[in-house]
Order: sequence, then structure tokens, then C-alpha cells
Amino acid sequence: MVELKDRELIFVFTGPDGSGRKTIADSVGSTLGLTKVLSYATRKPRPGEVNGQDYHFITPELYEALDASCDFIESVTISGNRYGLRENDISRSFQNNGCIYLILNPEGAEILKQTYGDHVIRLFIYADRQTVEERQREEGQSEDIIADRLSHYETDMAYQSKCEHAFENYDLAHTVFEITNVLEGYLQRDLVERD
Repeated sequence: MVELKDRELIFVFTGPDGSGRKTIADSVGSTLGLTKVLSYATRKPRPGEVNGQDYHFITPELYEALDASCDFIESVTISGNRYGLRENDISRSFQNNGCIYLILNPEGAEILKQTYGDHVIRLFIYADRQTVEERQREEGQSEDIIADRLSHYETDMAYQSKCEHAFENYDLAHTVFEITNVLEGYLQRDLVERD
């Protein structure tokens, strides 16, 4: 297990694809001033994704070279694509901010929990299967990608019971507000309300 300082926390947003975890994570992270740590991915960007903002999109060859030099603290293969998180990116982010956030699939979230223990707080974001499917269509995802993502839905949902917190996401503003309040408790910034 990797040692972190007492107040260093990693908030991991996880759940099925199409649950809204990315939108929620970025809204909460922005509201609370948290640093986002990006994963590396060998796949092509999907509609609306931006290199350096959603993932670091790299070639399979570069990924293999980084993996061979043990750069990744977490590395998974999903639907033939590789996704990894560099330990160096996490430690560098802690220099800027005592708490960071990531968006990972359940498999990646579990690896991070095993690596960093109680410093990892998993926030499971979910919606029913039909809603998730509709959201992916609205994003302009291809039917092949939607079918592939939905094939993981039940497995992803089963991970909910392992997470520290779970949030149903049908009303974005409400979900962001609810999660922000929960995370404030972890941050212990002693905020004082003023009249």
C-alpha cells in the first residue's frame, strides 16, 4: 500500500458509463477547487472528448512502453482498449492540492482502493439502464459503443455495494449539491457561514 499524508484524499467517481459521473465529477471538482488527475487511454476520443481534458489519448505503443517501465499504478483493459493511471501524476497533483479526484471504471476504482486504502473515497454514480442508454444516444455514441458499454452495466452496478457513497443521478444540480456537501465533510475546511 502506498503511504499518503493524513489529509491527502483521492475522490474516485465511478459507476456505469452514461451515469453522468464525468459531468458530476468535473462540477464537484470545480466547485471544491480539487485537482483532476487524468488517465491514459489507447482508444480514440469519443464525441465531445478532448485530449488533456478527458484523458491523455496515446498510442498503444507508447502505452506499452510506459507499462513496461512500471509507470502505471493502475492499468486495465476494457473492450480491447488500455487505460492506465500514472503514480507520478498522482504524487505531483498532491503537491498542488491535498485532495484530488479521478473518474474511473469500477475495476480501476478497486485497484486504487487496494493501493491507497482509506485515502480513497469511492463515489458511485448511477441511473437505471434505460436512462443510461438514452444519455449515450444523446451524446451521439455509435450503436456498437452503446451496446458494448451496456454489456458492462450489470457488472458495474454490482460494484455499488463496495463504495463508500452512492448517488442516484437523475437531477444533475441536485446530485452535484448532494455530493459537494458530503465531500465538504471530508475536506474539513472549517468553513464559516456569514450573514
